[in-house]
Amino acid sequence: MKNKKKTHSGAKKRFKKTKNGLIKHSSAFRRHLLTKKSSKRKRSLRKGAYINSRDVQHIAPLI
Repeated sequence: MKNKKKTHSGAKKRFKKTKNGLIKHSSAFRRHLLTKKSSKRKRSLRKGAYINSRDVQHIAPLI
């Protein structure tokens, strides 16, 4: 019998799998030091994005 692989607790907080099997993530650089960043830059960082297809094979088993 094969052992089950545990979910990576860091990955489950950072990534979400969509219905179509894509993996979503939120933008980086949005946690602190926000006063020096322009409003335009902060507004664009609000949007999430999808993981690059080359990175899916590494991240998918962790979720």
